[in-house]
Amino acid sequence: MNGWWWLALGLLFVLLLALYLSMTAGRLDRLHRRIDSAETALDLQLLRRSALALDLASTGVFDPATTVVLADSAHAARAAQDDERGSRGLAESNLTRVLAEALPDREDVDELRDDPEAAQMLEELRGTCVRVQLSRRFLNDGVRACRQVRKQRFVRWFRLAGRTPWPETVEMDDTPPPGLAPH
Repeated sequence: MNGWWWLALGLLFVLLLALYLSMTAGRLDRLHRRIDSAETALDLQLLRRSALALDLASTGVFDPATTVVLADSAHAARAAQDDERGSRGLAESNLTRVLAEALPDREDVDELRDDPEAAQMLEELRGTCVRVQLSRRFLNDGVRACRQVRKQRFVRWFRLAGRTPWPETVEMDDTPPPGLAPH
């Protein structure tokens, strides 16, 4: 083979490498955008859940002790919104625990549903708790996929992730209250 063949082969290799790197960078960018939108959706659902917990506490359907504990944990979850993930996860897990204690089974929830305002809030809270679970699952799936791509050699060698921070999963207890389980 003469020099032209080697040059053509080298150019083909460089073109294929550039195509691979471009496709990988595009995939990585889409994954980062997916993570950003999932974080936004999760934040929205967590805020909605804490707002509904506050509204439910203010209806007067709970005993005074439960009302105070529920309102305090909902306020703490809202206040932790701008904190680092660890403290927010703890505050949200605490709200989950308090909701589970306030709504332990269907019989108790059915008694609360006698109040029409509380019944509507309980139904909204049930839907929001499910959406919190789904949002967190979508976020963590996106983070896992992004981490998998970012661990590849070419991604590290060519720094395709740029200065984007390493994605972190959201760890918290997001189990819906037992009393709000689907019928």
